[in-house]
Amino acid sequence: MRPWSSIPIAESHESLVALPVDLLRLEPHPYARLGAPYGAEADPFRLRSGVLDRLLQAQGILSEREPTLRLAIFDAWRPIDVQAFMVEHTIDALCLERGIRRDDPSQAAAVDVVMQDVARFWAAPSRHPATPPPHSTGAAVDLTLATVQGGQPLEMGSPIDAIGSVSEPDHFALAEEVPERLFHQRRTLLREVMVAAGFAQHPNEWWHYSYGDQLWAWSSGVSTARYAEAPIKSATA
Repeated sequence: MRPWSSIPIAESHESLVALPVDLLRLEPHPYARLGAPYGAEADPFRLRSGVLDRLLQAQGILSEREPTLRLAIFDAWRPIDVQAFMVEHTIDALCLERGIRRDDPSQAAAVDVVMQDVARFWAAPSRHPATPPPHSTGAAVDLTLATVQGGQPLEMGSPIDAIGSVSEPDHFALAEEVPERLFHQRRTLLREVMVAAGFAQHPNEWWHYSYGDQLWAWSSGVSTARYAEAPIKSATA
């Protein structure tokens, strides 16, 4: 359970809407490329209409502050089936990286550690209506900064979805070396423009922001979240 999991949800019934073409998308979509089960009609580059409004506000704020930069969208709406797929994929990948076999009973304790590490970054694919994963609501977006000319993503100190403390928003806050200080400045810039538009940041992830979900309500001191799981049928072009 997350600290925000107990916050009640009063669904607003806003539709999922497609991101406009003037918002940069990082394609091919990373999870679709892995074979995640989106289905033919499930475009991941969608958000609730109120969330998209704020994302466009954030882009405007960034353009005023740093005209050479733009937001680059890594992921947005994520069905629960995709969440489940990616949790399993991430556990498998981290086990492989650490030389752990999930099917070996003698390594069960090591597998448990991997699962705990993954759980800090990936929400459980809960189908309970009171605890939807943030991205399944259409309220959350994973994004980074990129150049206006060429759309080249900036180096932020860790890849999106990296498992470990290096992905925490303030990991480089006390850094003394130039590259690390630059990573902190870029993460801070991203946070400032997103927060100015009304978003809340995930405490473990420099790239994850949301508006209207339980995490946002918890972070903002709001008693009720606005978005439950968003059904595919609510998506509009």
